[in-house]
Amino acid sequence: MFVIVDVETTGGSPQNSKITELAMYKFDGTKIIEEFSTLLNPEMEIPEFIVRLTGITDQMVANAPKFFEVAKQILEFTNNCVFVAHNVSFDYGMFRSEFKRLGYDFRLPHLCTVRSSRNILPGHASYSLGKITRDLGISIVGRHRAGGDALATCKLFEIIYKKDEQKLRSFIQDELNPKSLHPNLDLDTIEAIPNKTGVYLFHNEFNELIYVGKSIHIRTRVEQHLRNLKSVKGLKLIQDIASVKFELCGSELIALLRESELIKEKQPIYNRKLRKNHFPFGLFDELDSNGYIRLKVKSSAKETAYPIASFTSKKEGTSYLLKIIEKYKLCQKLCDLYNSSGGCFQYSVKTCYGACINKINPNEYNQRVNDFVTTITLENKTFYIVDKGRNNSEKSLVLIENGTYRGHGFAPFHFHGKEAKDWKKYIDEQKENKDIRTIINQFIRKGQIERMIEI
Repeated sequence: MFVIVDVETTGGSPQNSKITELAMYKFDGTKIIEEFSTLLNPEMEIPEFIVRLTGITDQMVANAPKFFEVAKQILEFTNNCVFVAHNVSFDYGMFRSEFKRLGYDFRLPHLCTVRSSRNILPGHASYSLGKITRDLGISIVGRHRAGGDALATCKLFEIIYKKDEQKLRSFIQDELNPKSLHPNLDLDTIEAIPNKTGVYLFHNEFNELIYVGKSIHIRTRVEQHLRNLKSVKGLKLIQDIASVKFELCGSELIALLRESELIKEKQPIYNRKLRKNHFPFGLFDELDSNGYIRLKVKSSAKETAYPIASFTSKKEGTSYLLKIIEKYKLCQKLCDLYNSSGGCFQYSVKTCYGACINKINPNEYNQRVNDFVTTITLENKTFYIVDKGRNNSEKSLVLIENGTYRGHGFAPFHFHGKEAKDWKKYIDEQKENKDIRTIINQFIRKGQIERMIEI
């Protein structure tokens, strides 16, 4: 049984806000079998911007029941159900927070229709409730009111359920079992972790850092660690985690850089045990005896030089190299992708100019190779990578100076009104290493950054 929920509140934080309206629809897999909705008196003033968004005023809730007056009904209604919501961490967090004030530990398995719809209904430009329902032809009567949003979520859930029930059920998150965790681990600290981009740090009972990780949804990732009871290594890690800390990073790039820096500096024991090379293959260049620059995808393990680009598999690298060959009119044979004593197949169909049989001048061919290399390497370039900040009032910055990573930092949102040469004061200087260079090159190659500002 599923209970589809939506709440309206006095603010955006479960810890500091109260519920002003809630709606719940009980769904048995085929139809809605029961519903419950009510305005609630939050016992605090509703901010003006919330009034403008929801239309719910202090006057409307003045005579509404307080949460404690309907708490028993909520527990009875949700008993033995999976708690479902669009962005479930917020609605579920609000329920947990309201019940915690009453001294009750509210816990249910829960499921997010944002995450599940992204997976089961791929291809939509946005999965916000307003946009995904519009795409699917679901009308919302009463947007930003609990009843209207909950009913729309229910219709969305029904579509997902009918599309792939088995896959949908795989998104159900069971509650953490305190019996499997370290006795010193405070679950309230886990719930206080925001589901934003950052790094998380696990410490043991002696306050020693034992593991560092990164995620674009750090609380979800931490909870995944704490539920991993299936592997021996995962179970051992869970039993050693006595406290969890986190750092918000804003952009995924800075999260990756920060993770790499902390692992290099602190060398946590579980990172040494579990860590593997995420980019074991690289694209390398070498000059052959005829003066042509050859590009090859090969293992990075024994190479001392930095790769031009790095890949998680040889297949990924080969696929990328084929696109570069086509774009820059390079030769498959000189890129180690075609084996013959004569010209390559592309030469026979006139898409290769004949470097494979020494028909064109090496300088002409090498210029096209260098044109490609210049577009994705950091060599001698000085620029800032500008991306998301930890909040809406700032931006993140990564500085590359003369081709070398210098560090990263955060600047107030208005910083772009100043000249780029003055931005260095925002940078926390760091040392470059092979992993750092690989991470930055990977992001540039895949176009995953917001913008680059050259100096």
